[in-house]
Amino acid sequence: MEKPRILAQATVELLEKGPAESVWEVEVWGGPDGGEEHRRVYTIAGKTDNNAAHEGIRQFCIEVENLSTNVSERN
Repeated sequence: MEKPRILAQATVELLEKGPAESVWEVEVWGGPDGGEEHRRVYTIAGKTDNNAAHEGIRQFCIEVENLSTNVSERN
């Protein structure tokens, strides 16, 4: 079975500036094939806001893929 395509967007807010890495709040929303039925908020340490956003989206996609797989297996 093919994995669903997950489309997601993120916003990033600086929580704490650090010398090497900062702490960011990353809000991600989206879902399979562009649906917006899922929303998550992550606290992520990263060098830049782009790094934090990328990691947040990566984690989100893993979670949503697992949700979609579990629903498919039950049907």
